[in-house]
Amino acid sequence: MADESVADDSADQTSTDQTAPVAADRYGSGPRLSPALIATLVTIPVMVLVGFIAYAALRSDDQSSTPVESYPVDAAVAPACEKFLAALPTHFDGFGDKEIRGQNAVWPAAGDGDDLTLRCGVTRPTDLAPTSGLQAIYPPGSTGNDGVQWFIVDSVEGAGESYVAVDHRPYVALWVPQNAGNGPITDITGVVSTTLQPAPLEFGPRPSR
Repeated sequence: MADESVADDSADQTSTDQTAPVAADRYGSGPRLSPALIATLVTIPVMVLVGFIAYAALRSDDQSSTPVESYPVDAAVAPACEKFLAALPTHFDGFGDKEIRGQNAVWPAAGDGDDLTLRCGVTRPTDLAPTSGLQAIYPPGSTGNDGVQWFIVDSVEGAGESYVAVDHRPYVALWVPQNAGNGPITDITGVVSTTLQPAPLEFGPRPSR
């Protein structure tokens, strides 16, 4: 009986010895990753993803700004601008309802384009000269004496153009996205004509303050 027990033990040991190499070959014999290292490897992609989302959001905010929002304004004309901004239309086709943001009126874009943006109280365009080409725009139902002269300050291919009304005070700048059509600037011309004070064209260096 003792011999049989010894034989069984030897068989078990032999079986175990034969299994070990097979397991090592199948699963590998390298060092196991610690829980801390595994957590780090999981965290890094998450941080990269969060950073990318934040970058995309900031980039989107940058792209949403229009040229007129960077034009300097004269704070002294804020009271006149407040009255003017309140008189502007609430809605234009293809844009959301008007939002007043300081001396700006913004009609948010309904799609991927730029917002329709007006900035009241901007300073006189430095490029305005006696030889500048101006666009006379008349409001709906015009009598012929209520037109407004607009000067194109910026033109961005595929995006839109910014205009400044130069024969009324205070000066107002309007960014017209490419897909806006003529309706917004025509209707806004009517508000400029009836709300703001007519004034002669001014050229040359800006007066120092």
